[in-house]
Amino acid sequence: MQKKMMLVGFVLIAILFVAGCSSAPGDSVQSTEAALEQARTGTEGVKTSFLNNFPPPLIYDENELVTLLEIENKGGYTLQQEDCAVQITGFDPSIIRGNFEASCGTNYGELEGKNVYNLEGSINQIEFRSPSVRLPPGVFEYNPTLNVLTCYQYETHANAEVCVDPSFYQITSEQKACTPRDVSLGGGQAGPIGVSHVGVDMTGRKAVFEITVRNYQSGSRVLSPDVYVRDCGKGIFEFTDFDRIKYNVKLSGGGYLDCKPSDKYVRLHNGQGKIVCTYDIPGTVAFETPLQIDLQYGMMDSFSKQIKIIETPE
Repeated sequence: MQKKMMLVGFVLIAILFVAGCSSAPGDSVQSTEAALEQARTGTEGVKTSFLNNFPPPLIYDENELVTLLEIENKGGYTLQQEDCAVQITGFDPSIIRGNFEASCGTNYGELEGKNVYNLEGSINQIEFRSPSVRLPPGVFEYNPTLNVLTCYQYETHANAEVCVDPSFYQITSEQKACTPRDVSLGGGQAGPIGVSHVGVDMTGRKAVFEITVRNYQSGSRVLSPDVYVRDCGKGIFEFTDFDRIKYNVKLSGGGYLDCKPSDKYVRLHNGQGKIVCTYDIPGTVAFETPLQIDLQYGMMDSFSKQIKIIETPE
């Protein structure tokens, strides 16, 4: 009996030992690095869609119309209640009555962006209800196109590791820490607006950074961060309210950057814009430093669905 107990104990210890060795320490490090990469990259922001069959393609008048919208924050910026609004338009309010405008965080609160612990971001569902759809006398069929408009404020934070060299054009036998070169930032920075490229050039003791800002969501309109998202769909926005992004560029070491446009707003043309910054390089040796680019902006997305309302048979 004692030998059997010793044998069982030995087997259990062996199983625990094998299980402990099956996942190498490097595996957890690699999975953490992959999660960090997934959390800080991507080109999506807020995504809005109808839930299946809400609204249905066909309803009878004098019945209730229920629509359910799913709001997903698939980017890296956390939205407060006032940062995002959604509304449904495109119908005659005398036929379909009710309130069809709400904050994206209705009954939910803030919509958390994706992070290393939550790579999917947050999802909220909003119900819009018209208690009784009524067709006017003599109207037997009505085919409105429901247009869903989502407007939200967002932020993107990009980092590019750049090399600066005050003696780049001087002939020297000294071994340098790095060589100035352009930096590509493909894949986005967890938002619909991002930095795609940083050009790096040396002119004497100055470094010149040409930063390309890009709208990765070609079907969406870019809004100024100064607009009020609840005003979307009211037709009151002006030319200056579109394709305008507020920016801030800094070096992690705190060196002064002279950037253009000088008003700290970059305007997009054909989905792209340029920021040019110059930097007086201190010292005499080459070094690498993170260039941090913060972008503030708004986005306006829309999609539509046609429904049919017919008169209820008597």
